[in-house]
Amino acid sequence: MNDAWIADRMRLIEASGIRTAFDMSKTMKDPINLSIGLPDFDVVETVKAAAIEAIRVGHNAYTVTQGIPELRGKLQAAVDAEFRHADRQVLITSGTSGGLLLGLCCAVNPGDEVIIFDPYFVMYGNLVALAGGTTVLVETYPDFRINPARVAAAMTSRTKCVVVNSPANPTGAVASADEVRRLAELCRERGVLLISDEVYRAFCYDHPFATPATWNDEVLVVDGFSKAHGMTGWRLGFAHGPGRLIQEMAKLQQFSFVCAPSLVQYAGVVALDQDLTAQVDAYRRKRDMVVEALADDFELAAPAGAFYAFPRAPWGTGTEFVAEAIRHNLLIIPGNVFSRRDTHFRISYAVDDATLRRGLDILRDLAR
Repeated sequence: MNDAWIADRMRLIEASGIRTAFDMSKTMKDPINLSIGLPDFDVVETVKAAAIEAIRVGHNAYTVTQGIPELRGKLQAAVDAEFRHADRQVLITSGTSGGLLLGLCCAVNPGDEVIIFDPYFVMYGNLVALAGGTTVLVETYPDFRINPARVAAAMTSRTKCVVVNSPANPTGAVASADEVRRLAELCRERGVLLISDEVYRAFCYDHPFATPATWNDEVLVVDGFSKAHGMTGWRLGFAHGPGRLIQEMAKLQQFSFVCAPSLVQYAGVVALDQDLTAQVDAYRRKRDMVVEALADDFELAAPAGAFYAFPRAPWGTGTEFVAEAIRHNLLIIPGNVFSRRDTHFRISYAVDDATLRRGLDILRDLAR
């Protein structure tokens, strides 16, 4: 293979540390795997049946790029009822990640700056690089709270976007309504596009979810079915935002993803009616198990949402602590995968209770 064939931009794209952990889990013998954000509940039967029925009746062709009217209309009605914005349109995407890629590529020019919060989801910086932009990090340590004053200080004449994720991966932090409002108002005042990744919005345990679109009608929201409905492999997401931006994203989708999978869109219509109370209650209880188990031995900002915790390593670097955990057959992810610091590590409690208890026991033993 001639390296000259590889585009220069690919030097800026990093291999995912999360995927590395996923691949490693396949080679370990019965690992205690607390590394992957993969819900441990299955897609409900009614949603499965809707996908099967879509295949059976022949919904197997391309759909319109924007999404089938049944799904897009249902989401548009919900968005209109929540925000009542004069100009807010919905686009069905191939997963939340597909929406993020479309949004950043349609908004960011080479040389533009995009602010993201550290710790961050691994995809953000790489998508910014793909779009030709430069990532500017704003730290949230030690409590992972959003400080709008820090964001304002990081803004320059080249700032194009801010990407916010609440509930957050990898920390499980949930921004308060006041933090979200101040961030939304700051971006509006400065003429900066705010992109809100809300794929974990169903998983808020201690107080209601707050979206910046409540206070800023120009926010681009990306969301999806993967986490709340256990449909990670089905690749169904959606975005809503100002019509002009959504139209450009639809245009780019025509020449990239084409459309979200047809049969999955029909299943999504049924999934929207699903009651998520049982899943959310189960993960709230798992969150409580994690906080209680680690309280005496770890410095941990208690997660308030999603299904992750981001404790500080009790000794050594995050990488050193994770290496020792792996030697004890516990698979977790070092914090430097998500941060420029190497002080913490991420665990996912999206596993059955027995596996979670085994993993927490090992973490306590390693700390002591």
